[in-house]
Amino acid sequence: MSIPSATEQVPGPAIHVRGLEKSYKELRVLRGVDLDVARGSIFALLGSNGAGKTTVVRILSTLLKADAGTARVNGFDVATRAADVRESISLTGQFAAVDEILSGRENLVLIARLRHLGNPAAIADELLGRFSLTEAGARRVATYSGGMRRRLDIAMSLIGNPPVIFLDEPTTGLDPEARLEVWQAIRELVAGGTTVLLTTQHLDEAEQLADRIAILHEGRIIVNGTLDELKRLLPPAKVEYIEKQPTLQDVFLTLVGARTDREQR
Repeated sequence: MSIPSATEQVPGPAIHVRGLEKSYKELRVLRGVDLDVARGSIFALLGSNGAGKTTVVRILSTLLKADAGTARVNGFDVATRAADVRESISLTGQFAAVDEILSGRENLVLIARLRHLGNPAAIADELLGRFSLTEAGARRVATYSGGMRRRLDIAMSLIGNPPVIFLDEPTTGLDPEARLEVWQAIRELVAGGTTVLLTTQHLDEAEQLADRIAILHEGRIIVNGTLDELKRLLPPAKVEYIEKQPTLQDVFLTLVGARTDREQR
């Protein structure tokens, strides 16, 4: 029987977790986490600060050992096949891990060379084009906006074509426009067949991106389903009629419009 390489798509879920537990001294962070992530999908793990989201990602990416339970990523056990798991994944943390002194293109070439890939220049140029960074490719990253840095960070994570990517709160600190840029980049990843496990505190982010959503609370997954399935957990919304108060925009447009009308008479 042949052993699959780490970058091959292995049959079954991309991520399979059962009974995952982790404690730090007296603090029980994970209390038996179960989840499955289908291949080529975006799975959002929601939770407040301290819920254990980053701990789950650190265990799945072999940076941390679980106290109990099992986890498989791309078909490989994180405890016994850690090297294969690391070849199967890429991890993007809360802050862009890019070298500000180098240009965007130089960052990509550097990572391709570190991974001993052939023709790193061509790899860099393809990723710059894929993430709409070609025109900025020769500029130092220090001149990039937050959204551009994060797109470059995600582009760097794709070098080597890992089948699974962990995005740990990828839009932390970004303005609304930059968040939209990152969302589009994530959608394009999945369109290319990549599996994404996304951790976030932003409910709108999960609504916009995720195929399935799980809520992690006090170390356990309390719900797991599609957005429609989660919405059905609540009673139907009541239709109520309320007096609509004018917004500042209404006031502004009304006053400006009235003054313009008077001046034109």
